[in-house]
Amino acid sequence: MEPEKDEGTPTEKKKGKDKGVETAKNVSATEDLDEQASIQSVQFGPLSPAGAVGLKTEDKRNLDLILDISVPVSVELGRTTMLIKDILALSQGSIVELERVAGTPVDLLVRGKLLAQGEVVVVDENFGLKITNICGSEERVRNLG
Repeated sequence: MEPEKDEGTPTEKKKGKDKGVETAKNVSATEDLDEQASIQSVQFGPLSPAGAVGLKTEDKRNLDLILDISVPVSVELGRTTMLIKDILALSQGSIVELERVAGTPVDLLVRGKLLAQGEVVVVDENFGLKITNICGSEERVRNLG
């Protein structure tokens, strides 16, 4: 008589049987999914200018009306508060210390509201601003108040 092979404890034997059943179920489910899946080609609409996506024709016309309106834009290097006597004491060569640390980005303000930040650059003997960060909508909303 041939000795019986030990296939582990009864719990291990049960797990082995369940694993085989589970594998068979997975294969069957995969085959069902393959039969149900179908490949379709994608059709994209024409590209439209940024900002005009999803706008109705009337809304686009309304947006066109305001595109030529000028708004004040300023770049803020820094701020400080001073006593009136210190302001009156200012003269040519006086230095006004700002609250902003040297090397930090300056603010680009549109109508007094923060829109972006950047680095000061020189362009043809004029100062300019190289934008490094556009403020997200959450940050813009927070700056409204």
